[in-house]
Amino acid sequence: MELTPATVAEEHEWVRGRADVVVPLVNTVRADLGEAFDTTVDPITDDQYREAVDAVFADGDRAVNVAALVGTLRELDVEDDYPGFVVDELLGRELAAMVAGDQPLRLLAEATFHYADIAHDGTDDDNAGLDDCDAALSAGVQTRLPGWEWREGPSPFGVD
Repeated sequence: MELTPATVAEEHEWVRGRADVVVPLVNTVRADLGEAFDTTVDPITDDQYREAVDAVFADGDRAVNVAALVGTLRELDVEDDYPGFVVDELLGRELAAMVAGDQPLRLLAEATFHYADIAHDGTDDDNAGLDDCDAALSAGVQTRLPGWEWREGPSPFGVD
């Protein structure tokens, strides 16, 4: 894999184009987690998804790493999927964290990735890494975007 500004731009467009797959998964994950934690979590729109993707790719240092992970997951396949399962899980978890941002969102996205991955299974025609890529994008974006009540105000733990 060779990463160039053009490659990063191509991956950016590919990720933006996944709204039809990722946004419904984000909204499913948000609804399920909201129910599990007895709270209401706002769904997201395709436009919010694309804006979040644009923000991630606007940071060149983050963009090149996100593009590398997306490109790798898009191409990753392992005969019979296991033991490659560990590889796509590792890459997916890291992609979710990079998309989400800094701590504590990074850690929350890593945890959410595993839930999203279980909730989403690609078609039999997909390679092993593509469904992990979609799950990672959904976990990272859903964590990054507002909609969770606990994120709507300042933290009560800040010290002045």
